Amino acid sequence: MRIGAFVLGAQFPGQQQDEALDRAVREAEAAEEAGLDDVWLAEHHFVSYGVCPSAVTLAALLLGRTRRIGVGTAVSVLPTTHPVALGEQTALLHLVSDGRFTLGVGRGGPWVDLEVFGGGLTAYEEHFPEALDLLLRWLREPRVDARGERFRFREVPVVPRPDRSAVPHGGVRRSGGAGPPVIVACTSPATVRLAAARLLPMLVGMHCGDEEKARMTSMWRREALAAGHPPETVESVATRHVSAGVAQVADSHDEARESLLKGMPGWLREGLGQHVTVDGRPRSMRDPVDYTQLLCELHPVGTPRLCADRLAATAERTGISRFALLLEGTGDHDATVHNVHRLAGEVLPLLR
Repeated sequence: MRIGAFVLGAQFPGQQQDEALDRAVREAEAAEEAGLDDVWLAEHHFVSYGVCPSAVTLAALLLGRTRRIGVGTAVSVLPTTHPVALGEQTALLHLVSDGRFTLGVGRGGPWVDLEVFGGGLTAYEEHFPEALDLLLRWLREPRVDARGERFRFREVPVVPRPDRSAVPHGGVRRSGGAGPPVIVACTSPATVRLAAARLLPMLVGMHCGDEEKARMTSMWRREALAAGHPPETVESVATRHVSAGVAQVADSHDEARESLLKGMPGWLREGLGQHVTVDGRPRSMRDPVDYTQLLCELHPVGTPRLCADRLAATAERTGISRFALLLEGTGDHDATVHNVHRLAGEVLPLLR
């Protein structure tokens, strides 16, 4: 089982943006210090829900400040960036970090971001598969051209090539010659099928319960096999699915729950309420208090024993053994770092 921190860079009411980013960096450093396996970085634009606009840029900083922990994006929004630019950044981080970087990509939402960055609504609704395939070709082939509906360019060489692992000063190869790992955020059957056909592991969201996640993993497996991928390869890739969630460790379930209910609803109400659709379509938003309560019931929120049992149960029910856990739910810097250390020091030993 791999346990990681899901870092949003959330700006809670009354905080400045630099406070949110400072907490994000300190949380990631604490995750390495405490012994967590990974740090997953979110990306958002124009909203205080998360004030990191470039997950790969923050990943570069954290890879430079750490030595052991895996760092991934959860996710980089593909419709608002050029796949080749993202592929170049991914190759660079893969090589200079000795294979510690994982690229997570997703469709994002129908937000005004699409207007600002020039992709338009079709980049979100129609061209995600084309963009994903171009990105994968860039990470796997020595030369790439494009002849699609959205991307068209002559053949160019891939520089730097990401398919040869870097050799650190110790002379030991970490990534075995493989290219950088890629995962896809899946929130719909169409995206599950897309990921399965390309044999890419999924990142499944924290709004999903175990039953829904189990259905998604079963569907992914069926679709991957139907696409003709070898069963043993399908099972190997399935071990790399990632489940997002919330974790808050305390001396009692009520204490953990109340600490989240003090801060998360205000952050959710303000942050999610700032989303603007690109085409003026109406949008609905979950009640922030109800949503916080749901997250407390779905995920490891409570005593160390309860948190360990809940993680183990999710792994057993869904087959997913990698977790990206939101640990900044109080919005407080010191409380977040303390939560990281309690998760690593009190929950992980119960799992092992």
